[in-house]
Amino acid sequence: MRLLKRARALGTHLTVALSSDTFNRLKGKDAKFSWEQRKLDLEGVRYVDDIISEDDWEQKVSDVTTHNIDIFTIGDDWEGKFDFLKEHCDVVYLGRTQNISSTMIRELSPTIDGLGKVI
Repeated sequence: MRLLKRARALGTHLTVALSSDTFNRLKGKDAKFSWEQRKLDLEGVRYVDDIISEDDWEQKVSDVTTHNIDIFTIGDDWEGKFDFLKEHCDVVYLGRTQNISSTMIRELSPTIDGLGKVI
């Protein structure tokens, strides 16, 4: 949430590229919730204006040009990995919140079964 707030503060509009379920599997990641649910969650975040599907690594340049992105921002754990976008937009690597990770949040969050019950 803090990263989204800081990203939004860099401009007047925040478009979030949300990895599709298929792309997450290709990256070896197992999202706890479906793309649709994660999109709904992001739609409820006041800093987020638009959400697009991220389906592969190669679409970054296309996304930047198609959606008129002026600033591409991502956590600093990706430092240098997206410098190739600098010929299309500004690239900003934001520091992550210390002592908080998505893995930790998932581990601390209650598990919800298929019926919507906390288990």
